Amino acid sequence: MTTPTSQAQLYRFLEDRFTCAQACTECARACAVRASLVDPDGTERQERVRRLGIMCAEVCDATCRVLSEENHQDEEGIRVRLEWCRSVCLESAKAFDEYPGAESAAATCRACVDACSDFLEILR
Repeated sequence: MTTPTSQAQLYRFLEDRFTCAQACTECARACAVRASLVDPDGTERQERVRRLGIMCAEVCDATCRVLSEENHQDEEGIRVRLEWCRSVCLESAKAFDEYPGAESAAATCRACVDACSDFLEILR
Protein backbone atom coordinates (compact mmCIF):
# COMPACT_ATOMS: atom_id res chain seq x y z
CA MET A 1 0.00 0.00 0.00
CA THR A 2 1.25 3.48 -0.75
CA THR A 3 2.66 5.12 2.33
CA PRO A 4 1.16 8.56 3.07
CA THR A 5 3.89 11.18 3.21
CA SER A 6 2.42 13.47 5.84
CA GLN A 7 0.22 13.42 8.94
CA ALA A 8 -2.54 15.19 6.99
CA GLN A 9 -2.46 12.56 4.24
CA LEU A 10 -2.49 9.75 6.79
CA TYR A 11 -5.42 11.36 8.61
CA ARG A 12 -7.40 11.76 5.37
CA PHE A 13 -6.61 8.20 4.32
CA LEU A 14 -7.84 6.77 7.63
CA GLU A 15 -10.87 9.06 7.73
CA ASP A 16 -11.94 8.09 4.20
CA ARG A 17 -11.33 4.42 4.94
CA PHE A 18 -13.51 4.64 8.05
CA THR A 19 -16.22 6.61 6.21
CA CYS A 20 -16.29 3.98 3.47
CA ALA A 21 -16.46 1.12 5.99
CA GLN A 22 -19.27 2.89 7.85
CA ALA A 23 -21.21 3.44 4.59
CA CYS A 24 -20.78 -0.25 3.75
CA THR A 25 -22.16 -1.22 7.15
CA GLU A 26 -25.18 1.07 6.77
CA CYS A 27 -25.79 -0.20 3.24
CA ALA A 28 -25.56 -3.84 4.36
CA ARG A 29 -28.11 -3.17 7.09
CA ALA A 30 -30.50 -1.31 4.77
CA CYS A 31 -30.26 -3.97 2.07
CA ALA A 32 -30.81 -6.82 4.52
CA VAL A 33 -33.88 -5.08 5.93
CA ARG A 34 -35.20 -4.27 2.46
CA ALA A 35 -34.65 -7.86 1.30
CA SER A 36 -36.53 -9.22 4.31
CA LEU A 37 -39.54 -7.03 3.49
CA VAL A 38 -39.86 -8.34 -0.07
CA ASP A 39 -42.18 -11.29 -0.52
CA PRO A 40 -39.94 -14.24 -1.49
CA ASP A 41 -42.89 -15.81 -3.34
CA GLY A 42 -43.66 -12.58 -5.19
CA THR A 43 -43.09 -11.65 -8.79
CA GLU A 44 -39.84 -12.18 -10.66
CA ARG A 45 -39.03 -8.49 -10.20
CA GLN A 46 -39.57 -8.75 -6.44
CA GLU A 47 -37.34 -11.82 -6.30
CA ARG A 48 -34.59 -9.94 -8.20
CA VAL A 49 -34.81 -7.04 -5.74
CA ARG A 50 -34.66 -9.45 -2.80
CA ARG A 51 -31.63 -11.30 -4.22
CA LEU A 52 -29.83 -8.04 -5.02
CA GLY A 53 -30.51 -6.77 -1.51
CA ILE A 54 -29.03 -9.92 0.01
CA MET A 55 -26.02 -9.86 -2.32
CA CYS A 56 -25.41 -6.16 -1.66
CA ALA A 57 -25.58 -6.74 2.10
CA GLU A 58 -23.02 -9.56 1.82
CA VAL A 59 -20.66 -7.59 -0.44
CA CYS A 60 -20.83 -4.50 1.79
CA ASP A 61 -20.28 -6.59 4.91
CA ALA A 62 -17.22 -8.26 3.36
CA THR A 63 -15.87 -4.90 2.17
CA CYS A 64 -16.31 -3.40 5.62
CA ARG A 65 -14.40 -6.31 7.16
CA VAL A 66 -11.53 -5.84 4.70
CA LEU A 67 -11.39 -2.10 5.42
CA SER A 68 -11.48 -2.71 9.17
CA GLU A 69 -8.53 -5.09 9.20
CA GLU A 70 -5.35 -3.56 10.49
CA ASN A 71 -2.91 -5.86 8.75
CA HIS A 72 -1.18 -4.57 5.66
CA GLN A 73 -3.16 -5.37 2.55
CA ASP A 74 -2.09 -4.78 -0.96
CA GLU A 75 -3.54 -1.66 -2.48
CA GLU A 76 -4.69 -3.48 -5.61
CA GLY A 77 -6.71 -5.94 -3.53
CA ILE A 78 -8.47 -3.12 -1.71
CA ARG A 79 -9.10 -1.32 -4.99
CA VAL A 80 -10.70 -4.43 -6.55
CA ARG A 81 -12.90 -4.92 -3.47
CA LEU A 82 -14.04 -1.27 -3.56
CA GLU A 83 -14.83 -1.45 -7.29
CA TRP A 84 -16.88 -4.60 -6.71
CA CYS A 85 -18.74 -3.05 -3.80
CA ARG A 86 -19.43 0.12 -5.75
CA SER A 87 -20.76 -1.85 -8.72
CA VAL A 88 -23.10 -4.04 -6.63
CA CYS A 89 -24.37 -1.04 -4.64
CA LEU A 90 -25.14 0.88 -7.81
CA GLU A 91 -27.02 -2.07 -9.31
CA SER A 92 -28.97 -2.48 -6.07
CA ALA A 93 -29.84 1.22 -5.94
CA LYS A 94 -31.21 1.05 -9.48
CA ALA A 95 -33.29 -2.01 -8.62
CA PHE A 96 -34.61 -0.37 -5.44
CA ASP A 97 -35.58 2.71 -7.46
CA GLU A 98 -38.11 0.54 -9.28
CA TYR A 99 -39.60 -0.87 -6.08
CA PRO A 100 -42.13 1.29 -4.18
CA GLY A 101 -41.09 1.97 -0.59
CA ALA A 102 -37.42 1.24 -1.18
CA GLU A 103 -36.28 4.84 -1.66
CA SER A 104 -34.34 4.91 1.62
CA ALA A 105 -32.42 1.73 0.76
CA ALA A 106 -31.63 3.14 -2.71
CA ALA A 107 -30.28 6.34 -1.14
CA THR A 108 -28.15 4.35 1.32
CA CYS A 109 -26.73 2.30 -1.56
CA ARG A 110 -25.85 5.50 -3.43
CA ALA A 111 -24.16 6.93 -0.32
CA CYS A 112 -22.03 3.78 -0.20
CA VAL A 113 -21.19 4.16 -3.91
CA ASP A 114 -20.03 7.73 -3.19
CA ALA A 115 -17.96 6.68 -0.16
CA CYS A 116 -16.27 3.89 -2.15
CA SER A 117 -15.57 6.32 -4.99
CA ASP A 118 -14.07 8.88 -2.61
CA PHE A 119 -11.81 6.29 -1.02
CA LEU A 120 -10.75 4.99 -4.43
CA GLU A 121 -9.64 8.52 -5.32
CA ILE A 122 -7.28 8.53 -2.33
CA LEU A 123 -5.77 5.23 -3.47
CA ARG A 124 -4.92 6.60 -6.93
